[in-house]
Amino acid sequence: MKEKIQKKIDLKTKPIGSLGKLEDVALKISLVQQTLHPKLNQPTILVFAGDHGIVEEGVSPFPKEVTHQMVFNFLNGGAAINVFCEQNNLNLKVVDAGVDYDFPKDLNLIHAKIDYGTKNILHEPAMTEEQCNLAIEKGREIVKREYEAGCNIIGFGEMGIGNTSAAALIIHKITGYSIEDCTGRGTGLDNEGLNKKIKILKKASEKYSPQTPIEILSTYGGFEISMMTGAMLEAKKRNMIIMVDGFISTAAFLVAHAINKEILSHAIFCHISKEKGHILTHKYLEVEALVDLNMRLGEGTGVAVTYPIIEAAVNFMNKMASFEDAGVSNKD
Repeated sequence: MKEKIQKKIDLKTKPIGSLGKLEDVALKISLVQQTLHPKLNQPTILVFAGDHGIVEEGVSPFPKEVTHQMVFNFLNGGAAINVFCEQNNLNLKVVDAGVDYDFPKDLNLIHAKIDYGTKNILHEPAMTEEQCNLAIEKGREIVKREYEAGCNIIGFGEMGIGNTSAAALIIHKITGYSIEDCTGRGTGLDNEGLNKKIKILKKASEKYSPQTPIEILSTYGGFEISMMTGAMLEAKKRNMIIMVDGFISTAAFLVAHAINKEILSHAIFCHISKEKGHILTHKYLEVEALVDLNMRLGEGTGVAVTYPIIEAAVNFMNKMASFEDAGVSNKD
């Protein structure tokens, strides 16, 4: 099938390879769907929210209350992810994976709370392995419902003050890159704040010696990261296209990849963020992002703004004429 797909791409009315990354995306989606006529059905972004106990140590300039306040902002349509999803006709759903707040049950929110935030990893693991596995399973269930409703391409975003610390530790433990290389400014730390964050994360790294992906995730992760990991694994199982966002989402993908290496075949890495640990993770996975817009917001915004590029790849595959169709002379 790969040869047939590549032949169709090459015989479009253009020089071979001239559509660059669009050709790579068209090939990937067509291979996943095993068709010469790929389709994008009910594109959806899931935003998982959770709080982190490590915030008590001052690793973020923002208080943890911002997590639940931003969830309300998502639900009220006021965040960047809302704007971009509306612009590009993407379904958006918000998940309470572990926010330290009691949301009213009648909100248009997926209620999947594992606990009211994780523990402070300087004192104890972020969560138990039982909690981690429960979060993974809930993530799987959410994606299964989306698949059964007709979705075949899904993106992932997150919200959680302190989650760049969790992501940095996960990436450090899985890839072997240093804490200094995996740690960035997050929501805007100055040099003093960054140095303090690195010092704290080094202590957390030295305190534990997790070995398996689940041990690493439960020791350092967030409920939103764990749930996203399960969601990605289920998307692969259901043969869906996975749109990977920024630093946090890629940390979740890294865990999913450590569990199932074949997930790479279904993943499109939408953008590269300004968090240097994100750049190193792409290097570790040997992948290349579609775009670099100097973004570092999270929420799934990199997926949402990149989606039209993915649409363009499918559209040229399905609608662009071949040399034979157009009566255009091909090269010898």
